[in-house]
Amino acid sequence: MAGLLTNLLLLALLVFILVLVIRTRKLFPVVVLAGAYSLVSAAMFVNLDAVDVAFTEAAVGAGISTVLFLAAMAYLPGAEKEPPEARGVMHILPALVICIVAGMLLVVAAIELPPVGDPTAPPHVHVAPRYLEESGSFLHIPNVVTTVLASYRGFDTFGETVVVFTAGLGVLVLLAGKTRTAWRRRDQDADSSGVQGHGDA
Repeated sequence: MAGLLTNLLLLALLVFILVLVIRTRKLFPVVVLAGAYSLVSAAMFVNLDAVDVAFTEAAVGAGISTVLFLAAMAYLPGAEKEPPEARGVMHILPALVICIVAGMLLVVAAIELPPVGDPTAPPHVHVAPRYLEESGSFLHIPNVVTTVLASYRGFDTFGETVVVFTAGLGVLVLLAGKTRTAWRRRDQDADSSGVQGHGDA
């Protein structure tokens, strides 16, 4: 019961942060709130005994993403452009319909899931016993989660790592290119102002 109440409290906090993000037009508070959203999500995953997912969410969502967003803010305006008032709510209607339909599909799919902790659920009677039996005796890894991520799902985990690394590398390359362009433009402005000043003299 305490775990359910904790999850409800964290879910309410996530909704509150989401409303703040939607209502905020300044980019810096949005980045900070996005990091807070990831931290609250990680706390919810810990409460659900998914520590590996919580670690990934905290490291990637609240850590790396926040740093990259803050680095990108150096080349962006400080505030979001205000949408034209004349369009009303019609410009968000397609996105609203898509979100409602996707949410309803997720709710219907969640209803069909087995109850939490059901020992007869397919994952508990299919692959989980094998993981528990072979983790220590066959693979000699004491942590079952590490066994699943590093051995049984090794290629999957490697692929996820490559995707995250490639995304971060792409952002850094874009920022580096933007920085070189800014430095080149600054040097050209300095050279032109020096030439103009010499001509005036």
